[in-house]
Amino acid sequence: MIPATFPAKEDIARLTAQMLLEIRAVHFNADTPFTLASGLPSPTYIDCRKLISYPRIRSVLMDFLTLTVLRDAGFEAFDTVAGGETAGIPFAALVAERLALPMTYVRKKPKGYGRNARIEGVMAEGDRVLLVEDLATDGGSKISFVDAIRETGASCAHTAVIFCYGIFPETTQRLADHGVRLHHLCTWWDVLAEARRTAAFDAAALTEAEAFLNNPRAWQAARATT
Repeated sequence: MIPATFPAKEDIARLTAQMLLEIRAVHFNADTPFTLASGLPSPTYIDCRKLISYPRIRSVLMDFLTLTVLRDAGFEAFDTVAGGETAGIPFAALVAERLALPMTYVRKKPKGYGRNARIEGVMAEGDRVLLVEDLATDGGSKISFVDAIRETGASCAHTAVIFCYGIFPETTQRLADHGVRLHHLCTWWDVLAEARRTAAFDAAALTEAEAFLNNPRAWQAARATT
């Protein structure tokens, strides 16, 4: 069922950040940095997969994501919803349920046997597909999923995520150059503001996190040389 009210984007961002902090999906640790998928260090880490274990928060955020897509892309803009393997699959299913649309998912690579497919489920030529994932960093994985969708003859001009890093300026442009618009609920800046407001972490951790967020490449380069 599609929610009937449309909260302001600022309220959605603040509440999303609040919920991510409440379930401790957000981590700040400069003393022992996390290693990102790229292999580079980071004092910040977010685990959106935890959301599936919190039904009330999960439900509200999926309402928010559905409303964001409807408001930004249109009420009749899609024929099916696709989730990216693996984190995007449960969220795609929940959004598809709200939109009363079919759901599929996209593998990171062909499974290597049987049909050797990347798309699981029914996706028809000409379908307008919404790609749903948990988060976006630099947009690279989204492009791979979008290409797999387009290879079926379907189109994919929109991707929706709960969380966007919001610190890599090339992300939005990289996706736009590929013909894809990114929709998200909140960024690291929203989380940092809420963490400061609620004193969710000590001041030193938040200061170091802010230094990273303001210039992540320089922060990583400095760590790589020590």
